[in-house]
Amino acid sequence: MALKDITLGQYFPGNTIVHRLDPRTKLLFTIFYIVALFLADFLYTYAILFIILVVCIAVSRIRLSAIVKGLKPVVLIVVITAVLNLFYTTGTPVWSFWVLTITREGIWTAFFMVVRILMLIASTFLLTYTTSPVMLTDGLESLLGPLKKIRVPVHELSMMMGIALRFIPTLIEETDKIMSAQRARGADFDTGNLMQRAKALIPLLVPLFISAFRRADELAIAMECRCYHGGEGRTRLKELRYRPVDAACIIAGLLLCVGIGFMGHYGL
Repeated sequence: MALKDITLGQYFPGNTIVHRLDPRTKLLFTIFYIVALFLADFLYTYAILFIILVVCIAVSRIRLSAIVKGLKPVVLIVVITAVLNLFYTTGTPVWSFWVLTITREGIWTAFFMVVRILMLIASTFLLTYTTSPVMLTDGLESLLGPLKKIRVPVHELSMMMGIALRFIPTLIEETDKIMSAQRARGADFDTGNLMQRAKALIPLLVPLFISAFRRADELAIAMECRCYHGGEGRTRLKELRYRPVDAACIIAGLLLCVGIGFMGHYGL
């Protein structure tokens, strides 16, 4: 897996209806969609959710290759999850060898778990691909605003999340540069067993941590120079405002979540 395959935190600018939606709308719709994924129990409910995801990707004009590229780093996790569900789910046996048994229920469980994980990650990627870190931070801060009454540091938490998302691509790029420099000096990260590969990463981690601390220090100095003192009295270039299309999307997401849950509960 190449580091360039990790696309979490990247933002693809655009002028589609998905890009123009209020970030709070996209956050709420994504939450409703993920809840619906966990409530789905039947093949047709997953088909409905898959069609909705494909339509959203098509409307946002995000390249399908970007979504697939982002899913590559989680392939190993998906495979392990599928294998565990395949062999450790009890039910009607369809194949057996020694202590290994594959059941009909295990096949369906493994299939649904794989689809659920991939669709969950793809929907999260779609959120970050179509929403800038600044807008995402502002949207999260606005949604968590009521927690300020119980003295939860909403602004600080939102800012930390925004900085983390912003620095993921930066750190990946920095890691790629360090690996290229180490390879030029004869380092080998791709051969050997698991322990040998882990040891080969030690010369990579030290300069990466130093670079991360340096960037954090530079960011702190920049914030101090701009007299940053928290969210109190802070203004925004673009104020968040709900539009009719935002209300429609939020209602649609809520109805989707309730509908999928209703169908799963009553077996419709």
